[in-house]
Amino acid sequence: MAKAIKKQALGRGLSALLKDPENDINSAEDTNADKVVGNIVELDIESIEVNPFQPRTNFNEDSLKELASSIRELGVIQPITVRKLAFNKYQLVSGERRFRASRLIGLDAIPAYIRIANDQESLEMALVENIQRQDLDPIEIALSYQRLIDEIQLTQEQMSERVGKKRSTIANYLRLLKLDPIIQTGMRDGFISMGHGRAMVNIKSPEDQLDVYEKIITNKLSVRATEQLIKNLNSDTPSKPEKPELEIPKNITSGVKDFSEYFGHKIDVKVAKNGSGKITIPFHSEEDFNRIKKLVQRDK
Repeated sequence: MAKAIKKQALGRGLSALLKDPENDINSAEDTNADKVVGNIVELDIESIEVNPFQPRTNFNEDSLKELASSIRELGVIQPITVRKLAFNKYQLVSGERRFRASRLIGLDAIPAYIRIANDQESLEMALVENIQRQDLDPIEIALSYQRLIDEIQLTQEQMSERVGKKRSTIANYLRLLKLDPIIQTGMRDGFISMGHGRAMVNIKSPEDQLDVYEKIITNKLSVRATEQLIKNLNSDTPSKPEKPELEIPKNITSGVKDFSEYFGHKIDVKVAKNGSGKITIPFHSEEDFNRIKKLVQRDK
């Protein structure tokens, strides 16, 4: 208890330091910067704005109310992280659920870590820290990875090092963005799991994707059942229609009979539309081949 009171008092003391215009801290080299950066500071909630780079877009109201109730009883156990914008002006880097829940119960101040960063660094920090959270849905994570690629110019290998995830894991999340937007929304709303989404990525046609999605919802299909459904769908590729065989003229038919009797085998004949054709003489062994060869040579 004594440690908690001491930490809270320290935070309030630093808060007073930050509100002094003569001690405005804008870089790590400024006087007293070492007392603030990396320490927990009690900041006025009204001095903090939300992060426009926040990757999370869905905030469950019931979950927020539960968190707010916990904060009312125990306080904010894990400080938020902010970056300094101007004198007594800050922007969230991470911890928006805690920030929203604290406002929900009317708190005037919240414990925070202060960082000094530019927009690029702020975006990267927000994306990386939020990716590592447990309550982001798969699409939010995929979008965060995509933003790291598009806006920070990170490769999948670099992302793997930053977020501590395997490259194959990152690739699996990114593939989810190939799904139809309706399916992505269904995943975000919890109607289907990431496993369902990964299975449906293998369907190229958007129409087929939506058809399978509807069957998953209607029949409450498991991931395994969905994979089997898609396997069956992909195996049902329409075969090419067989070309109808042309009717062999009677004079050729009678001649084929003579050929068959002469060579001692059933001779196969194919005739094209232009009247040309092909005769096939089968043989069953080397001796049989030599026998047929002698018959042909004898008639030269």
